Amino acid sequence: MDLLRTKSIEQSIADTDEPEYQLKKSLSALDLTVFGVGVVIGAGIFTLTGRAAHSVAGPAIIVSFIVAALACALAAMCYAEFASTVPVSGSAYTFAYASLGELFAWIIGWDLILEMFLGASVVAQGWSAYLGVFLEKIGITIPAAIGYGGTVDLVAIALVVVLGVLVTVGIKESMRVNLALVAVKLFIVLFVIVAGIMFIDPANYSPFVPPAAATETTSGLTQPLIQLFSGAAPSAFGVGGIFAGAALVFFAYIGFDVVATTAEETRNPQRDLPIGIIASLVICTILYCAVAFVVTGMVPYDQLDPTAALANAFAHHGQAWMATLIAAGAVAGLTTVVLTLMIGATRLIFAMCRDSLLPMGLARVHPRFRTPWIITIIVTVAVALVAGLTPVGVLEEMVNIGTLSAFVMVSIGVVVLRRKRPDLKRSFRVPFSPVLPIVSAVICAYLMLNLSVETWLRFVVWLVIGFAIYFLYSRTHARLHTHQPIRRSMAKAMTEGVVPRDPE
Repeated sequence: MDLLRTKSIEQSIADTDEPEYQLKKSLSALDLTVFGVGVVIGAGIFTLTGRAAHSVAGPAIIVSFIVAALACALAAMCYAEFASTVPVSGSAYTFAYASLGELFAWIIGWDLILEMFLGASVVAQGWSAYLGVFLEKIGITIPAAIGYGGTVDLVAIALVVVLGVLVTVGIKESMRVNLALVAVKLFIVLFVIVAGIMFIDPANYSPFVPPAAATETTSGLTQPLIQLFSGAAPSAFGVGGIFAGAALVFFAYIGFDVVATTAEETRNPQRDLPIGIIASLVICTILYCAVAFVVTGMVPYDQLDPTAALANAFAHHGQAWMATLIAAGAVAGLTTVVLTLMIGATRLIFAMCRDSLLPMGLARVHPRFRTPWIITIIVTVAVALVAGLTPVGVLEEMVNIGTLSAFVMVSIGVVVLRRKRPDLKRSFRVPFSPVLPIVSAVICAYLMLNLSVETWLRFVVWLVIGFAIYFLYSRTHARLHTHQPIRRSMAKAMTEGVVPRDPE
């Protein structure tokens, strides 16, 4: 069937050797682990922990993090098997193209664009909030109209533009900045854990699972989809709140999948990609649970500040200098998240353009920096506009649903590719396949059902737009349909002036 045509593993790998589309291989397992930690540790600790504990799960947010981590661990193993088998840019999109077919690959790619664009925008808004908190503590006030929650968040826009320039200059240069900022961020996180223990009041853990209660945020279009189907009374907290919290804090774990988008820029992808994906997830899960335990022990869950929970937890105990230090660390930490998601978005779109599902001319790499500079400009502009103009608090669940849908397809894809291509060399294999990949798909699908009705409606609209683009453009322009090799496509592009000839 035409819609389910697949792109062979061999062809995907061969495409990476074309000079016009060749990325520089410079990343190691340590780079990838830092890359993963850089994007994962950030929004979850600095912005979502307090909000989810305050509104959804209470102290049981710790369990929510564990549930989300379990779903991510299963999905991470599926990613690791795919990434070590198909070391090509594009992450889940490329994996689906090789196993499930072009239509599913397009759906995943479209969903991941949603994840990374909106994820970078949401975290840029969080960065703006923490910068405002930090500057306020040292006596500087950002005008309300141009800061967090303002008419136009120029602070978030400025961050995105600066990072866009950095991403254009080169992946290794971006990683050096990332490494320094991740070191600062980990110091702050460990500081919160160690210093916060002194202020824990065991009484704040009771009740650990607050009784379910009706809330204004869980009715109508804001109620979870599963609640709408089950007919249960609108409520938050309780056991249902734990799973709703897991669906919300799942946003905190996006990042390990972004590691897979750098496959072509990794020196030894078969060995280093599984290490980077799994190591970053393990490190982040431990840190998340520790921070959630400390923060909910420091302040009663219903008194946590949803905007800047960590800094204000210390301010609650009269430790203003600690709050200032944490706000500064959050500014550094959230910077790495935005940077990593922007890199992931450019590499994903790069892979889709190279397959001609999106205009191939966009995938041109810079002759000096060897980075997809045109795509980077597009990503930078889009993320900056969304971060600067979108109301705060409406995008997080959209990021989650895009990510979870991709995880479901990647998990299924592992099973399909095992059956279709048992001959492929796999440096990492998911244990107990097909059981664990299927369990991964089921858990991720269940977490999707815990997202709100309005999130599902927005997701459906996004998919409709994606299907329209696919059937009106991508399906007939795809290289698998035209059977046009990259070299010939590039020659035509040079003739038409879309892509300049190599100066050499």
